[in-house]
Amino acid sequence: MADSPESWTFRLAEIPVPMVFATHRIIRDCNEQFASLFKYARSDLIDHSFAQLYPKHSDFVRTGRTWRANLPSGQVYYDERIMTAGDGQRFWCQVHGRTRHATDPFAQAIYCFQPLARPVASRGISLTDRQIQIITLVVQGKTSAQIATELNLSVRTVESYRARLMRAIGIRNSAELVAWFTRNG
Repeated sequence: MADSPESWTFRLAEIPVPMVFATHRIIRDCNEQFASLFKYARSDLIDHSFAQLYPKHSDFVRTGRTWRANLPSGQVYYDERIMTAGDGQRFWCQVHGRTRHATDPFAQAIYCFQPLARPVASRGISLTDRQIQIITLVVQGKTSAQIATELNLSVRTVESYRARLMRAIGIRNSAELVAWFTRNG
């Protein structure tokens, strides 16, 4: 792809799903669908960091580490996460991304955001950032070994997190954990 970032502007505007082009996690262009999803004007997003769209800065940092580890080599990577709109409303979305640079995945990347019909829990059990990270990967169908590799943890540590969480919410297996998380976010 020899196109300049400016040439993506016209193409993004024509795509009917929320899309964004970013350099080093700074939004350089987005379409109206993306701006509408986050309840911002396009001009309020351009040249601003993705950090403003996350519930907490630690979520932004953690997601960046995960994507940096999984996005290189032109692969498509995706995850599911909670984001925050301009009005403060939190919502679940699935994010797919692809980089244009195998060695520097954030140099130029394009992302597609799809909202998910999953409620964001406002009450109930309080999960740590690490628990949310692990359960999100479980929901994606990843094994403890895959999660351990992705998060640079031991398999035993991942299984310990899962077991403590399942005990805390009173469930017996991963299928119930996925169902609980889907219901409660």
